[in-house]
Amino acid sequence: MGAKDAVIIGCDAVSPLGIELDEQWQRALAGRSGVGPLTRFALPEDFPVRIAGQVPDIDHLDYPFLTARHQAAWSSPVFKYSLLTVIRALKRSGIELTAELAPRTAVTYSSAIGGLDAVLRSDRRLQAENKLPHPYANPNSCINMIGGKIAIATGAQGPITSTITACATGLTSMLIAALFMAQGRADLAICGAVDFALVEPIVAGFHTMNGAYNPKEGREGDPPESASRPFSIDRRGFVISEGAGAVILATREFADAHGLPYAARLAGWGMTSDAHHFVAPHLATVRQCMEDALADAKVSPQDIAMVNAHAASTKVGDRVEYEALRAVFGEKMPPITANKSLIGHAMGASSVIETIFSLQGIQDSLLPPTINYTPDPELELDCVSEGSRSLEQEYILKNSFGFGGCNACAVLQKVA
Repeated sequence: MGAKDAVIIGCDAVSPLGIELDEQWQRALAGRSGVGPLTRFALPEDFPVRIAGQVPDIDHLDYPFLTARHQAAWSSPVFKYSLLTVIRALKRSGIELTAELAPRTAVTYSSAIGGLDAVLRSDRRLQAENKLPHPYANPNSCINMIGGKIAIATGAQGPITSTITACATGLTSMLIAALFMAQGRADLAICGAVDFALVEPIVAGFHTMNGAYNPKEGREGDPPESASRPFSIDRRGFVISEGAGAVILATREFADAHGLPYAARLAGWGMTSDAHHFVAPHLATVRQCMEDALADAKVSPQDIAMVNAHAASTKVGDRVEYEALRAVFGEKMPPITANKSLIGHAMGASSVIETIFSLQGIQDSLLPPTINYTPDPELELDCVSEGSRSLEQEYILKNSFGFGGCNACAVLQKVA
């Protein structure tokens, strides 16, 4: 390993499986689904989406950003959930951001959708009551304000940027942070993503573009937890969910000098643009992204113990990812896990939450199952559908693909 290699010294997440990381991991291993009825807003009788993956409330916790006064100003949930994951991830890392370390600490934490809910709320107030927006309405809607609030809360004064690559945002935040550290611009980085997209027009919009889960006629009464079906022959779109995750990266040199333990490192990565279609993935560039990640890590496909797939449960998306995997790995395909079967699709936050689950798996030598899986004869995969599986994992591949053709892949390595 090189001195500037990015190692993972801490992480934390909230998801539809819970607000405590250990609890979420145990539920994932048990094959528990976090998907249930959509209750974030009142549903008209004819509203087309009825289920979602919702994160439990955190207002009972004792943090300054959960006071009524703070939340009155910063009303979008993206702020309190992002701050919670960052504060807890830093605590897990064992690092304190002193005045000496602050100028060398980057922030790349971001969001795909941000605080649009605050703008929508202001618009409805303006139209219904002819009242001007709250002074904090526009700041709530600025995606870069999430990173800004994190910097204010932690004191981080290094490079700050909002990496927005749709569903790949969380993973991309880690890759951009690794670039900062490789160039000597930072020793530490606060990475991650948050998205709380369960807002009426956004949810309905995913339906009209044929992305959100749409039950087959006559099966509208199927249990919500059975709806997210990555790689399954009966997959019918993604379940919209919400969540947040934070990963603290450090250079190996910094971690060793400060006695900070780490169990994994970012061994290599790739990023490509499909330059093809605004939502449909492109086989050639998806494959190239995986191959670039392997080449950057200096490993062969046979070194990869498992793949944490993007696997959103769409007909076209899952097929293209499968074809790219087959092109890269040939007949010796490693096991594939698809965490969205458990938590739904949390937009930009999905990729970092799934990366955190992968880190847990590397540490515990376990793979969580892909639930709701009915084999598709055209997609020959080992999806770990029988339940959690013991497996030593030195190298794993994480895939994330976003609207607009934004592809990000990373190879993570277990460090003894």
